[in-house]
Amino acid sequence: MGDIDLLAVILGALAFFVVGMVWYGALFGKVWQREAGLTEEQMAGGNMAVIFGLCFLFELLIALTLGHQFARSEPSTQAIMMISVGYAIGLMIPAIGINYLFQRRSGTLFAIDAGHFLVGMAAMGAVFVWLR
Repeated sequence: MGDIDLLAVILGALAFFVVGMVWYGALFGKVWQREAGLTEEQMAGGNMAVIFGLCFLFELLIALTLGHQFARSEPSTQAIMMISVGYAIGLMIPAIGINYLFQRRSGTLFAIDAGHFLVGMAAMGAVFVWLR
């Protein structure tokens, strides 16, 4: 079993975080806000330091999980990308899909959030490949 690449973990989480900033900002921010049912007042009223901080910690946990798996299995470059994107397709997207079905959320909101997980995990995987 190899050592976990902590630099890849941190930079992978950062890559996912940056994808989220662009995804929920310039790309889909207004549509996401409308579909999530959030007003401008609600958006302004949130404690963004806590929200962003916890978001980054969750992304670090995801990256650490990937880093642990990669250290134990020493996968090929192609496998790293397949596993990273596979986490999104096989675990993350179905999990939010299940929640959204019971919450009666829109397909548009699901597509935006699912796309974020897919692109974010691909970015995270790319960091692990880059630092290999």
